[in-house]
Amino acid sequence: MKTSWQELLVQAMSDQGDTLQDIVACTLSDREMAKKFNSGYGGTEGAPFTLWTAKAVYFPVQYDGAEWVGSASRHPDGVPTQHQGGG
Repeated sequence: MKTSWQELLVQAMSDQGDTLQDIVACTLSDREMAKKFNSGYGGTEGAPFTLWTAKAVYFPVQYDGAEWVGSASRHPDGVPTQHQGGG
């Protein structure tokens, strides 16, 4: 499945109530964020990154070569972080 970090981030950010307009800082360039890659099983193709909004920190997660976006609260809020990287 070809996708980009931008597409995956839009989905993950929606779950947190964030949008791309809420980005405070990101280690990806616009080109890296838009680059299509195979996010399915087999191998890691997406660029590593960290992205911050006022609410959350987003980062790549992978398991057996499948890639997606994980997140954690930026500030203590009492909400536990789910396990990352497992299926």
